[in-house]
Amino acid sequence: MKLYVTVKSLGKRKAVLERKELLLASRPQTLRALISEIVAGQVQAMRERQEQGELIPYLTASEIAEQGDNGKVGFGTVYGETKPEVEQATAAALLAFEDGLYKVFVQEEECSALDEPLRLEEGDELTLIRFTMLAGRLW
Repeated sequence: MKLYVTVKSLGKRKAVLERKELLLASRPQTLRALISEIVAGQVQAMRERQEQGELIPYLTASEIAEQGDNGKVGFGTVYGETKPEVEQATAAALLAFEDGLYKVFVQEEECSALDEPLRLEEGDELTLIRFTMLAGRLW
């Protein structure tokens, strides 16, 4: 199943992640299943980045400009040696949703319950909006 995902941050005008294509192995029936499948895919991609080492890392001018717009320019190198676990990552993502750290919208309709039936069609637009924690001094 093919979906299109956009990740936005509440405090920024531009999307954190421009519209990307997301391929899922099956059609998730609930938001919980959708989040679990997305997390599993991201953990797999992280493991592949950890195993893949570039001999000569470099960035093109367009990559520098794109990353600069997102707020961080880097080679994408993963320095930690700890392998991520799918179960722990999924539990953290579900807890973050329950705590209200991000919202999920399918075709501009908010998905508010993890276990309600989810109507996803091929090519639907999925939007994730993350809420940024404010940090600073009290006065």
